[in-house]
Amino acid sequence: MTTIPLLEVRDLSVSFAGTEVVHGIDFAIAPGERVALVGESGSGKTVSALSLLRLVANAKLGGQALFNGQDLLAMPEPELRALRGRDIAMIFQEPMTALNPLMAVGDQIAEVLALKTALSKTQMAQKVIELLAETGIPEPARRARAFPHQLSGGQRQRVMIAMALACQPKLLLADEPTTALDVSLRGQILELLVRLQQSHGMAVLLITHDLNLVRRFADRIIVMENGLVVEQGPTAEVFARPQHAYTQGLIASKPVRDVVEEGSSRPLMAAKGLRVVYPTPLAGMRGWFKHGEFVAVQGASFDVLVGQTLGVMGESGSGKSTLALAALGLLPFQGELKIAGDAWSAHAARNKALRRQVQVVFQDPFSSLSPRMTVEEIVGEGLGVHAPALSRHERQQLVMAALRDVGLGTADDAAMLQTLQRYPHEFSGGQRQRLAIARALIIQPDMLVLDEPTSALDVTVQKQVLQLLQKLQRERGLSYLLITHDVDVIRAMAHAVLVMKDGAVVESGPVDQVLAQPQHEYTRILVSAAG
Repeated sequence: MTTIPLLEVRDLSVSFAGTEVVHGIDFAIAPGERVALVGESGSGKTVSALSLLRLVANAKLGGQALFNGQDLLAMPEPELRALRGRDIAMIFQEPMTALNPLMAVGDQIAEVLALKTALSKTQMAQKVIELLAETGIPEPARRARAFPHQLSGGQRQRVMIAMALACQPKLLLADEPTTALDVSLRGQILELLVRLQQSHGMAVLLITHDLNLVRRFADRIIVMENGLVVEQGPTAEVFARPQHAYTQGLIASKPVRDVVEEGSSRPLMAAKGLRVVYPTPLAGMRGWFKHGEFVAVQGASFDVLVGQTLGVMGESGSGKSTLALAALGLLPFQGELKIAGDAWSAHAARNKALRRQVQVVFQDPFSSLSPRMTVEEIVGEGLGVHAPALSRHERQQLVMAALRDVGLGTADDAAMLQTLQRYPHEFSGGQRQRLAIARALIIQPDMLVLDEPTSALDVTVQKQVLQLLQKLQRERGLSYLLITHDVDVIRAMAHAVLVMKDGAVVESGPVDQVLAQPQHEYTRILVSAAG
């Protein structure tokens, strides 16, 4: 590999309205090299990568970014526009927002070819099919006519990769290309990127906080914290001997198991033959008189024991979130499901006592917390339903106690009163998830349904939230129904596990047994993909 850099970044700084967020960073990428730019949200990694192509609005840029000797930051806009997509391409984090929902995906790829090449329409159509086939999309000619919403998450990400590779760029910037994908799809996309990188001979700058991905993909790693490069070097060397405290913290952020192993054998929630069916329209005249069925959960049976965690593992579309909604009494279901011997009723008023026993923490705290409500209103909302006789002062004291329980409070009541008047957007992602946990805990439930409670969080924040949940379980004897696709989270939290695929439970048992000696091929794939 040549030592002459393809890209050399010198003293890059990025400022917004006079505030500098990236502080004079330096790094280089050689031709054909795979480099990972690593850091948590807010570290400056994405804004640094976008700044190389001057894609950040209202940003003041300083320093140099030399690509084949040309300074990208000083290049006239028409020259840079010609270079984007042709010599340097980008894969964005969320394909559903990056792709045009009103255009077929094939037309969107052809649009790049029309702008950057001299191919005829017939040649472009053929090239689009070839690019989609190269990324492993089945039936590429048919998929080229599909719209983004008609494709799965993995297929949409493959379309983004096909679009980025349309002009065979020398450098690919991949911004969290697997964050929104399931664990096995992450592995597939990673293998695809490696294969395409090797066959095209391009360099790749991977922006990510997924250290498992970095370990398997990158030749070198660059670690950013608070707008500074704090460490860089060969991946194996940095993982083996991290020098900076921040790097050491990232590498040590893998979830740690800290639960009470022996507990009650008494089930708090018991389900037998749980089945959830969605109606689907039928074609033709038959659809006038009846509808078809889509079986989302096929006869699941399980127990959630008192003071223990049942993990439900599977990819998107496996039925695990539907199972959680049925367990919460939010979806009609067939079969039997009881909580402490009581079943959900068709009459909402009769479910009030059960609602107090079982609460939920959702995946994304930013969308599950009302932006128009204060912390006091959000956390105390359940008290208005389940303890309406409380005075304003009593309710306020309980809210403050709940915040302290989840690590969001101090002993100073005056400072706490100020916190109560803040809004969700004033908190970090990890703090918002703590607010969601406080809201669930304030009515003293026996069980929490945790629907991907850490998937939207950075690795160190994820570890903190899991430690909080483990602490609460030990202290309060809480039961958890944990929905996740993250094998590391299952390994750290669960006592027993269900593995779901296409609505069916394909394997279940004690967590050690299932993860150490998986019997079903699908379970083996999930465990292997987790690294």
